[in-house]
Amino acid sequence: MNNDIEKVLFTKEDIEAATDRLAKQLSDEYRDKRPLIISVLTGAVLFTVDMIEKMDIMAQLDFIDISTYFGGAQSTGQLTLIHDLTTDVKDRNVLIMEDIVDSGHTLKFLIDLLKERGAKSIKAVSMMDKPEGRQYDVAVDYYGVRVPNEFLVGYGLDYKGYYRNLPYIGILKPSVYQED
Repeated sequence: MNNDIEKVLFTKEDIEAATDRLAKQLSDEYRDKRPLIISVLTGAVLFTVDMIEKMDIMAQLDFIDISTYFGGAQSTGQLTLIHDLTTDVKDRNVLIMEDIVDSGHTLKFLIDLLKERGAKSIKAVSMMDKPEGRQYDVAVDYYGVRVPNEFLVGYGLDYKGYYRNLPYIGILKPSVYQED
């Protein structure tokens, strides 16, 4: 796997520093709000676990699975809700945990869905923010690192389901995915 990486952008230590900072900020801001943390499967699981271990607050956790990629290198543009929430969001403070916000398509869909379901407040928390890729007008309220408009893998990000377990965030060599 490591041979497929063109360049490491953020090391394990960089990631830990970013999650420490974010967890402290969210703990301070949500101390008495008992938020519902929604982890967007599958990519945000590692980030979500790291965050909830470090956040010193009462919170609930639920999962939602939405996909536009289906394993390829580029979004299909079609958004599919694969697994819905099991928790009612009505009158709840919600924190959406994302691995990366790129086009903003998934985040916009989620925010609209949660508003429609009556969430009290909705904030987006993403390990990575890729503003250059934005196609939808959505804001990332809290982010760990800003990333360039490159094909990234590691720390939850994948290509065809692989590379999620890399302990760093890196740029995948184009030769790996150009066949698609």
